[in-house]
Amino acid sequence: MQISHRAQNIEPFYVMEVAKAASEMARTLAHSDTPMVFLNIGEPDFTAPPLVQAAAQRAIEQGHSQYTQATGLPALREHISAWYSSRFGVNVPASRIVVTAGASAALQLACLALINAGDEVLMPDPSYPCNRHFVSAADGRAVLLPTTAEQRFQLSADQVQAAWGPRTRGVLLASPSNPTGSSIDPAELRRIHGVVKAKGGITMVDEIYLPLSYDARFGQTALAIDDNIISINSFSKYFNMTGWRLGWLVVPEPLVPVIERLAQNLFICPSTIAQHAALACFAPESIALYEARRAEFKARRDYFVPALQSLGLDVPVVPDGAFYAWADCSAVCARLGIKDSWDFAFAVMQQAHVAVTPGRDFGTDQTAQFVRFSTASSMAQLQTAIARLQNMLA
Repeated sequence: MQISHRAQNIEPFYVMEVAKAASEMARTLAHSDTPMVFLNIGEPDFTAPPLVQAAAQRAIEQGHSQYTQATGLPALREHISAWYSSRFGVNVPASRIVVTAGASAALQLACLALINAGDEVLMPDPSYPCNRHFVSAADGRAVLLPTTAEQRFQLSADQVQAAWGPRTRGVLLASPSNPTGSSIDPAELRRIHGVVKAKGGITMVDEIYLPLSYDARFGQTALAIDDNIISINSFSKYFNMTGWRLGWLVVPEPLVPVIERLAQNLFICPSTIAQHAALACFAPESIALYEARRAEFKARRDYFVPALQSLGLDVPVVPDGAFYAWADCSAVCARLGIKDSWDFAFAVMQQAHVAVTPGRDFGTDQTAQFVRFSTASSMAQLQTAIARLQNMLA
């Protein structure tokens, strides 16, 4: 069977490939004294709050399960709009918000609406792998620009200016970022957008971890800069609804009917049950619970990052958001005679029974010396992982 060039150009999602290996090993350890500790997948251990679960059950019982508009329930769009106002002090009209089948669908719709074959999109190296594949799926090309710890592993305006070429269409950023948990300095983001805007390009910002910011310096949406910035968001991370597959996209008004037309044909609409459930995310009781959970994520970071540092696993940029630690394992690998982070991840899995993600997924510049730890697991699990790593590395 002949496979399309588009499909052939999409690399495996190595995070999930490693996860499959870890799950297989976990089955053999299920009844052992050291069952697998999973620090590889970026999924909160918290589930949807009680009000959200009750809203979903109520929608099912009352038969609210038919198709919605392709842009989402009007009431949900209004709730999201009000949340931008109360949380960030930014006016985002509901008419600019398109509810999607997860942030993945939002990124796909944005790329299909704006990228032509051969267009290039500038992105930082390291960055979330699926983002560059959304560009590839639209027949564009992701151009990864190496970043440093001094840059917080984010692009600079000078880099964007220098890398801009005749085929460049724009930039795709993430703040906070997966895998680093680092955010773009707001002043630098403003300068980047200034360069892009002057070139007639597009600025897309993945903000799915934005509500999980721990530093007031960074916790502002890019939408505060310019209405022409495209923001991608999700109910998965802060709102703890990963498997519900619900997200949203904020775009300039003229782009809404374009996105709607694509969404009608590709998805019809997001999950109706998930949308009705998500209305309860914004209830004061739910927000209070989310904020308590955000504090717990911060406490996990505050414990785990120094613990890694003490083991010789350097985290050059302390994450200011999300729930990841991007750790340099090169010194430990050199001491143990391990080739790179890929082999290190499997050694940790086999010897310490801790699943982590090697840097291979996230780019090509120095990623072979980094591993990503997810701190979305419980504090007890994190403490167990540190103890096992300590024993292994000793």
